[in-house]
Amino acid sequence: MQYVPFGNTGLTVSRVGFGGIPIQRIDAEGTKKLFEKLLERGVNYIDTARGYTVSEEYIGYAIDSLKCRDKLYLATKSMAAAKDAFSKDIETSLRNLRTDYIDLYQIHNPSMEKLDTILAPGGALEALMEAKAAGKIGHIGLTAHSAAVFERALGLDFVESIMFPYNIVETQGRELVEKCRECGKAFIAMKPLAGGAIEDGAAAMRYLLTDPNVTVVIPGMFEEREVIENTSFDDSPLTEDERMRIEQIRSTLTGNFCRRCNYCAPCTVGINIPSVFLFEGYLERYGLEDWARGRYATLPVKASECIECGVCETRCPYELPIRDMLKKAAAEFGE
Repeated sequence: MQYVPFGNTGLTVSRVGFGGIPIQRIDAEGTKKLFEKLLERGVNYIDTARGYTVSEEYIGYAIDSLKCRDKLYLATKSMAAAKDAFSKDIETSLRNLRTDYIDLYQIHNPSMEKLDTILAPGGALEALMEAKAAGKIGHIGLTAHSAAVFERALGLDFVESIMFPYNIVETQGRELVEKCRECGKAFIAMKPLAGGAIEDGAAAMRYLLTDPNVTVVIPGMFEEREVIENTSFDDSPLTEDERMRIEQIRSTLTGNFCRRCNYCAPCTVGINIPSVFLFEGYLERYGLEDWARGRYATLPVKASECIECGVCETRCPYELPIRDMLKKAAAEFGE
């Protein structure tokens, strides 16, 4: 396992980390066994979130059972915008993770408008700063699906790390990833397999591990074999065969894969198009049907409300058949 500085935080993390979404599919004991394998393979960066239902609790149980807190860096996140709500989430995370401090607490995927609230008086930033001063959290990060939010976060001094979808087919943030490193902020590559759309895990991991601008890659894992596979790659230069495989993956997924660049917005009737496709991916590829349906249910405007005006398709740089894709999602979700 290779270890690298986590931006300017002073932490040194494993190049491959653990994404805590899929463990919702197993149980606490299964998570404990998974963590035994993670430790064996040298993984020390653990990512979860308040929104991942039982994920924090399972991780907390595993860490407490294995007495390995001192060997891991814990990262979690909250979607709350107000100070009080965010403070409560921090306390809940501490209880769930069975620890008295969390190494990295992140603002979870805010919109530009929500970020305004977070930064304003009475916003979540106040809760983060107070928790940091009290020693409850070590560092502050931000996760995003929007390139605009990513770019804005680069200018926020308190943000020490940024997480963003980055993989073989989702490269819309490449320049921002480079700037992230230049700013001394750690970059966390989420969705390394594009939510399961990329089936060639070796190519996907090698693509990211050979990018010096990527600090840590966090594939979601719930089986020991996944841990072994994802920690079996190094950062040596890509071979010609690997480059060909990567280009083949790009060409295969072009035309039917949402990269969440958000250029399609705003939808005429207010559908959050990238979120619809994101939740559909969890439904189809992650096997997290209940969670995916729950997340989809929070969308104020559903895919079925598309009026087929087609404006979104004129904006999509990848020429996706968005109207047909929304129909498919509406049928799968039943609304």
